[in-house]
Amino acid sequence: MATCKHFKEVKISDTKTHVCEECIKMGDSWVHLRLCMECGHVGCCDSSKNKHATKHFHHSKHPVVRSIEPGETWTWCYVDEMEGEVGRA
Repeated sequence: MATCKHFKEVKISDTKTHVCEECIKMGDSWVHLRLCMECGHVGCCDSSKNKHATKHFHHSKHPVVRSIEPGETWTWCYVDEMEGEVGRA
C-alpha cells in the first residue's frame, strides 16, 4: 500500500475562516472549501470555477489540504495524489 510522508508533517488542523477570501475579493462564489494544513490558507475546491485551493498549492507547494465542509474529515496530498489521515504515513 502506498504511503505519504506529508500527512505526518502538517502544522495546521483547524480554522475559524469559512469563506474563500480570494473569491470574495473577486465578487464570486464557491462550492466547497479546503484548508491548507501548512499555512492555514482557505481556498475553494476544484468543483468551484476559481480552484483557489489548488492554485495555492501550485504557488506555495504546500502539499496537504483538508475539507472544512461540515461532516467531512478527509485530507488530500497534492504531491502524492492520495487521501490519507493526518498524523499517519
